[in-house]
Amino acid sequence: MPISESLVRALRIAVPGLRLLENEPMSAHCSFRIGGPARVMAMPESEEQAAALLRFLRSEALEPVIMGNGTNLLVSDKGLDAVVLCTGAMNSAGPAGERLVRAQAGASMARAALAAQAAGLAGLEFAHGIPGSVGGGVFMNAGAYGGEIKDVLESVRYIDADGELREAPAAELELTYRHSALEGSGRLVTSALFRLEPGDREEIAERMRGLMERRRASQPLDLPSAGSTFKRPAEGYAAALIDAAGLKGLSVGGAQVSEKHAGFVVNRGGATFSDVRELMAEIQRRVFESSGVMLEPEVRILGS
Repeated sequence: MPISESLVRALRIAVPGLRLLENEPMSAHCSFRIGGPARVMAMPESEEQAAALLRFLRSEALEPVIMGNGTNLLVSDKGLDAVVLCTGAMNSAGPAGERLVRAQAGASMARAALAAQAAGLAGLEFAHGIPGSVGGGVFMNAGAYGGEIKDVLESVRYIDADGELREAPAAELELTYRHSALEGSGRLVTSALFRLEPGDREEIAERMRGLMERRRASQPLDLPSAGSTFKRPAEGYAAALIDAAGLKGLSVGGAQVSEKHAGFVVNRGGATFSDVRELMAEIQRRVFESSGVMLEPEVRILGS
């Protein structure tokens, strides 16, 4: 159903103090720098506000679009006639007991890794260069350089489909490659608890610096993108298949297959939603022709 002025007024009354932005450009919140206006962007600052927001929306038979740091999103230039729930204001991270670090859903993965390093705890170094949020990282079992969320996750706090706050051990989340049981469940992650190992702060920091240098050397971090465009297929690696198909540098409008890393589609300037979609489709078609592998998008696509 369309988001009406009366519904927005009712939402302001139902959740006092909730920060609401109307007709907010998604391009300002997504790393691709693409996307039209969201009818409403809601930015809860606490679990209580988030739970109240979800209860209100579900009483109106509305499902929000949930986002963290917007690093894995491609949003239509037409925008979204929806309530976008952004967890970015829920972003604390710090020690939570012996060998434990808790990070809120809106904290960046880098912030969680730095909190662990400051506490002399090792195990989250791999996450330092992952651009997304902790909530998104748990949702898709993010990973890099041989590490994954599932390796260090102890439990998550979440709001269930009825708007109740709950906690679940990691074992219940069915964490596999870029997947968790949270997908399609209607649950909103509010924080994650990581169990780590004691380590030397300087050695942990040095490992983080080393991984970040590797990332800068191999990835087009100077251009807007949504990270890896396609999931790793069962047969090989997406970037290698794209490169083997001769697609590095291929462009549609302002969107381009990165000349530095074929696994990234980048915004060279002025790229539109349609540019990226058309380029992704062409990559899939030509990789399938050359290798027989159909690549599956890792980027989450919103709108038409």
